[in-house]
Amino acid sequence: MGNIIESHHLSKTYNPDTIPVHAVNNVDLAVEEGEFTALVGPSGSGKTTLLNLIGGLDYPTGGEVKIEGVDITNMSENKLIDFRLKNIGFVFQAYNLIPVLTASENVEFVMLLQKTSKNEREKRAVELLTEVGLKDKLNKRPSELSGGQQQRVAVARALASKPRFILADEPTANLDSVSTENLLEIMAKLNKEDNMTFIFSTHDQRVIDKARRVVTLVDGKIVSDTKK
Repeated sequence: MGNIIESHHLSKTYNPDTIPVHAVNNVDLAVEEGEFTALVGPSGSGKTTLLNLIGGLDYPTGGEVKIEGVDITNMSENKLIDFRLKNIGFVFQAYNLIPVLTASENVEFVMLLQKTSKNEREKRAVELLTEVGLKDKLNKRPSELSGGQQQRVAVARALASKPRFILADEPTANLDSVSTENLLEIMAKLNKEDNMTFIFSTHDQRVIDKARRVVTLVDGKIVSDTKK
């Protein structure tokens, strides 16, 4: 299997003209398709910044990011938005669901942006929400769902666009232990059965235990990279 993600000499520096903060410092990282990888390290180590650079949510100050050989580093904002929409799924700590939309409509939203037909959107939303155990919550709005259920909707939404990989930023931070276990089981199943590539940034030992590769960052640099 080839690399789906590659970074070369990747750096992100804040306040370069005053007191520079090297959030990501000359990082080389390659991720193969089907990996289940955790980025770990203390607060301020650069985990989220690295995830944002890989996902094209932020521009680096040095180096490059390639997604299946495509350099996204110097893409225009519009091209990058389109590229993210077609290739990358995101799961955030705060769920980021649209409050006025139902679970099904939240999942459909990405497909709406992709100009997928109404019938196909509705069918896929039902399939995905069923897959994450929420078949009976299709018409519930986020305020009517528990935190764990909202995060499962977020996973279904991330999958809706048929992405090449999913980036998850502290996805279990706001969840209790039962919800965390359920979420991790769903993600591990998707990884194993569908060969979906996941990269997490996390402090959560339960996520780290499930990961098959653990990349540790300190002060923006990779200090260890362990495959289980």
